[in-house]
Amino acid sequence: MTRPATPAPSLPAAYACLALSMSLVGSYVALSKPLAAVLPVFLLAWMRFGIGAVAMLHWLRKPADEPVLSQHTRGLLFLESLLGNFLFTVCMIYGVSLTSAVTAGVIMAGIPAAVALMSWAFLRERIAPRTWFAVALAVAGIVLFALSKDERLAHTASALEAENTQNKVWLGYLLLLGAVVCEAAYSVIGKKLTGTLGPRRITSLINLWGFALSTPLGLYHALQFDFAGVGIGMWLLLLFYALAACVWTVWLWMTGLKAVPAAQGGVFTVFLPLSATLVGVAALGEHLNSMQWLAFGIALASVVLATLPSRLAWRVGSGQ
Repeated sequence: MTRPATPAPSLPAAYACLALSMSLVGSYVALSKPLAAVLPVFLLAWMRFGIGAVAMLHWLRKPADEPVLSQHTRGLLFLESLLGNFLFTVCMIYGVSLTSAVTAGVIMAGIPAAVALMSWAFLRERIAPRTWFAVALAVAGIVLFALSKDERLAHTASALEAENTQNKVWLGYLLLLGAVVCEAAYSVIGKKLTGTLGPRRITSLINLWGFALSTPLGLYHALQFDFAGVGIGMWLLLLFYALAACVWTVWLWMTGLKAVPAAQGGVFTVFLPLSATLVGVAALGEHLNSMQWLAFGIALASVVLATLPSRLAWRVGSGQ
């Protein structure tokens, strides 16, 4: 029987790690928009993983008390990186570049419900009927936001020269939904990995896979890109983005998951859309109109319904 390489943190510390991790994810989801406007997406992803790899070289060494990696564990590490690192990065960056940070915040409000569903499918956790209703609420919030008149007009006005602007916006919605699925898979697979590996090893290994996966297209774009045209402000933002996305958020999340079940950990992904929206409004000059506030409220209601403790949910439903 294998044992975790490092002990689990206390529950309060685990909750703090999960909350901080998702808050950082939300901030770089929003801040990736200006980066994607300057750097090609695959070049941005490749540089992100490269910076992370350099920062975590000392984490790659196998601890003495870590079990030998089985083929199953190696496969999970690859999937964790492919879905949670590589595809999430591509879907999220392209999705935000075609829509907005506020849009990303609303759509990603469905992550807790997606985590609950995947926990049921792959970890055999029981899903209450209220969770199915939460999924319906999340979809309703996403559709309402996508049909928001002001949102559509804003994108049309910003790209009048593009005849297929609206098609690109809808593609952005689909890519962000793909990012939701990838993030949910990341949570479920991560929970399985924390049973045998420590947070640092998981963080460094999946980042190494992400670097390998992004290298071919990253190099292709790097050979054609004019790096002299990138200002110092963008380089500093890239450094924060890389460290937050590759090092801090992953380590915090894996540390928290050592003490918290995957479905319960999904509760804390609520900090992702909240943080992304706050950054989008405060730093990027975006805004929410009344229809978008309603859509955002519906999406967050799905989060609350999907993650409310069963006993408290019964009391609320019965009026006690």
